[in-house]
Amino acid sequence: MARMPEVPVDPMDLFQQWFAAARERETSDPTAMALATADRKGGPSVRMVLLKHADPHGFVFYTNLESPKSLHLRENPQAALCLHWPKLERQVRIQGSVTPVAAPEADAYFRTRPRLSQLGAWASRQSRTMSGRFELERAVAGAALQFPLGEVPRPPHWSGWRVKPEQIEFWQQRAFRHHDRQLFTREGNRWRMEWLYP
Repeated sequence: MARMPEVPVDPMDLFQQWFAAARERETSDPTAMALATADRKGGPSVRMVLLKHADPHGFVFYTNLESPKSLHLRENPQAALCLHWPKLERQVRIQGSVTPVAAPEADAYFRTRPRLSQLGAWASRQSRTMSGRFELERAVAGAALQFPLGEVPRPPHWSGWRVKPEQIEFWQQRAFRHHDRQLFTREGNRWRMEWLYP
């Protein structure tokens, strides 16, 4: 496997190259990423979410806006992401500030979701307790009755968040733990690259 480039490149271009390779080679979901947040007191929490879009403006995922992760992001709009692609022996870590996705962008993405996923967004009271699985199934059936035909609108409590990267680290596994690590740090409109010891 080729080594990472010695000459600094735009980290978003490098991410797109690695992401394309992951979509071709990984057997598990290459969009799966760990999302770390903290509440206003600094209490950490981490969970898996799916990367739905990445461009120079940031990394986007969607969720229930009443979920614990969304509460954290409103209280403390900073996050860290980690994508791990074991077949490629690669990892990408991202840290940055977080902003809500604009409503038209969230609407456009919501329209691409399968109908049952759209109904699930209306039915789920994410992370709240329920009496059992039947309660969720009943809520999904209720959403189906509410929207029996035609387009299912995006619920007001469901949207996306964008992590604007301030740091991006690319990690490539090497023999004997002599791994490659490149850290890109945003400085205004430019990126500074440093090699890190493994």
